[in-house]
Amino acid sequence: MNIKSLLLGSAAALAAVSGAQAADAIVAAEPEPMEYVRVCDAFGTGYFYIPGTETCLKINGFVRFQVNFGEDAGGFSDWDAFSRGFLAFDAKSDTEFGTLTSLIAIEADADAQDGADFKLDEAYIQLGGLKVGHFYSWWDKGLNGETDSVGENTKFNSIAYLYDGGAFQAGVAIDELEGLTTRNNGVGVEGIVSASLGGVSFDLLGGFDTEVEDGAIRGLISADLGPGTLQAAAIWASDPNAYWSDSEWAVAVSYAFQATEKFKITPGAQYWGDLRNGVEFNEGYAGGGGSFGNGDAWKVGITADYQITEGLAARATVNYTDVDYDNTFADDDFVTGFVRLQRDF
Repeated sequence: MNIKSLLLGSAAALAAVSGAQAADAIVAAEPEPMEYVRVCDAFGTGYFYIPGTETCLKINGFVRFQVNFGEDAGGFSDWDAFSRGFLAFDAKSDTEFGTLTSLIAIEADADAQDGADFKLDEAYIQLGGLKVGHFYSWWDKGLNGETDSVGENTKFNSIAYLYDGGAFQAGVAIDELEGLTTRNNGVGVEGIVSASLGGVSFDLLGGFDTEVEDGAIRGLISADLGPGTLQAAAIWASDPNAYWSDSEWAVAVSYAFQATEKFKITPGAQYWGDLRNGVEFNEGYAGGGGSFGNGDAWKVGITADYQITEGLAARATVNYTDVDYDNTFADDDFVTGFVRLQRDF
């Protein structure tokens, strides 16, 4: 073997070893950049961007424990305890047509008599002032405290449009009344006009049930007065309908007195004139119309709210009701109320 052959053989061996080492080398993949959740402050507090999108999401809800007492406490005893869980998912984004909103809210009650009750509370889509889906109507708005009752059915599958001019608002809605009427395609129409100036706000609301061809109107006013808020409402109906059926007319008032930063006390009262014929007071609307009679009822009560700490509050109320049925039923009077503990998040 000469020197030339030795050199060539050594070079070939080194090349083979180098190739084997190169084939066995491990190359680490570059880590993908992590996208952290970003706060979205375009629509208020609590929203964050869904990663990879320009949609803002807010998750909120509450857990409630409540003990009812009095004649209406479940119908089985003098008191009835239940628990409720509520969870809402609110998604918003900006579009060329205005804010696009979709909301899903679910609710579940656990009651000793009725067991667990799980339901869809709201589900709707809103683009600008146009809103469609299953949601609370303008009749859901009431007075401060827990004494008044100024709306009949307050949630429908609806198509609604609300013009919002800041201090002035006007809207119209078409409601499906199936389940509340004898027709499968029962329809209701609502209209509202609202205005606010300084610490005073007012709205005038009307609803017309096309099946029974009767309707109701309601005026509600709210004013900041001293250390609290004074509110009053008045209702009139042509005859019982899906929006109001308890009585031909009613008036209610409340005053929410902010005693301290954490403690609020709200006395309230309501009067019902010309109660619905053939139906016990506050039984609810079962469709089919009907007529009003000459009976009346009144209620007085008080509600106390205490903010225990941030996110945790207690509420208690007690109400006395007196009913004169105009010979349809035996006259009645009773005390009702509840004590509630609620954690909001």
